[in-house]
Amino acid sequence: MKRRFNVTGFCNPQKHYMVRLDGRLKKIKEMFVDEGNYIVINRGRQYGKTTTLNALENYLKDDYLVFSLDFQEIETGSFASGTVFSQAFAKKLITALNYVETDDKELLQKTLQNLKETCPTSGLDELFECISKICAISSRPIVLMIDEVDSASNNQVFIDFLAQLRAYYLKRDKMPIFHSVILAGVYNIKNLKLKLRSESEHQYNSPWNIAADFDIDMSFGAAQISGMLEEYEADYHTGMEIQTVAEAIEQYTSGYPVLVSLICKYIDEKIVGSDGFEQPGQAWTEEGVREAVRRILVANIPLFESMVRHLDDYPNMKKMFQAILFQGSEFAYNPDTKEINLACMFGYAANKNGKVQIANRIFETRLYNYFYSEEELSSTIVRMAKRDKSYFIHDSQLDMDAVMKRFVETFDEIYGQNNVEFVEDNGRKFFLLYLRPIINGAGNYYIEAQTRDSRRTDVIVDYLGEQFVIEMKIWRGNEYNERGERQLIEYLDYYRKDKGYLLSFNFNKKKEIGVKEIRIEGKTIVEAVV
Repeated sequence: MKRRFNVTGFCNPQKHYMVRLDGRLKKIKEMFVDEGNYIVINRGRQYGKTTTLNALENYLKDDYLVFSLDFQEIETGSFASGTVFSQAFAKKLITALNYVETDDKELLQKTLQNLKETCPTSGLDELFECISKICAISSRPIVLMIDEVDSASNNQVFIDFLAQLRAYYLKRDKMPIFHSVILAGVYNIKNLKLKLRSESEHQYNSPWNIAADFDIDMSFGAAQISGMLEEYEADYHTGMEIQTVAEAIEQYTSGYPVLVSLICKYIDEKIVGSDGFEQPGQAWTEEGVREAVRRILVANIPLFESMVRHLDDYPNMKKMFQAILFQGSEFAYNPDTKEINLACMFGYAANKNGKVQIANRIFETRLYNYFYSEEELSSTIVRMAKRDKSYFIHDSQLDMDAVMKRFVETFDEIYGQNNVEFVEDNGRKFFLLYLRPIINGAGNYYIEAQTRDSRRTDVIVDYLGEQFVIEMKIWRGNEYNERGERQLIEYLDYYRKDKGYLLSFNFNKKKEIGVKEIRIEGKTIVEAVV
């Protein structure tokens, strides 16, 4: 059976192309399991948590007895009371025990079965007494792994269960209990408590303050992506430049696991054989990666649906993203700020050099598109761009010079009389609003996060294989403008381009509105001033 790239459920190395996890598993075992730590792996949706747990279960089996559970398999009614939950939990332990190899399985099964039979009159106290007996008689230390703990997040019984785990953990020198416990989900345990009780005095009163800090990076670097592509290349012999393709994928995804696999899956199953990518060697390229990203950004992806839902559920997080993207606002990373904590927990943002940044280019562009779509129906400048679209496309090529020229005229006509603060807050947003309907369907754009601040933003536009580099900035005088020109030249060198675009929002009353072309260090720069 041929292996495929997988974006649903956990990955199996016999069925799927996947990044090798040996290094990650070794770290988890040595740093946490061997040390007897209790941890929570909380990462964004489809971040490889379940795949990691499945691989870890197999990795630990020689040294530990692993009970692997999934709380999604426990129905909601099982959390009605401690008695009902204890019976359901004991049943799941019995099932998990059937899949492990140990000489004392029969004895352990009998002990659990006795608990299950007495559970109609037993609760959490009896459950943990039984668990303690099992841990005492087991020939190997027992590790408990529970996936999808979020599914129990609104149940007091689960909080009581955590409290029992904590109590036994603190007394484990006297009362045998699980050697290590690993819980996995999107929400961390502190936020599970927050979801259960909204009163401020209870928000951070978590019974899980015993957990060690799980600080292992679960994203994929270019080297790890290369290893996966090497296995694919060994099967299909496309002739791809593996390192180049891996780096391109990492640049768009920042190693977010499902997005890495999604790009590869799109190239393998949708791009190869399409127009312009008839041969596999044409698709497994930087241009093929860009085409995959373009298609992904307009697809109905569960991960994106979750993001939009969370933006609706947490309006302050939405406002923070809008301020970062449109005003170039900077937020110092502070995990105690609710919207920052949530954005990073969901995987949409990350702490980069002490500042909050959107986690990757794909999320960033999808957010831009989402925010813009809310304004498009009522935006005059969008209607103007749609009206003039045919003016900018010639023989399937984008005339960026014409785009810049017409934008300057349109912007001045519509917004020229607005005050400085309005233009400074909205000018760059209006340019992207103007650009979107022009390139929609055939092109894409992304923002260079490291250059986006209150004064400067760099935009890279991809249109049918051609790239355009545009620097947008707020006018701060001639010296700052010259520095912007030099920065643009450096960017053009990086992208191996001879021509770039500089869009300045100038509030000087004596400014000259318009477009001109200059030559600097062998490069052509089209400067547009509004």
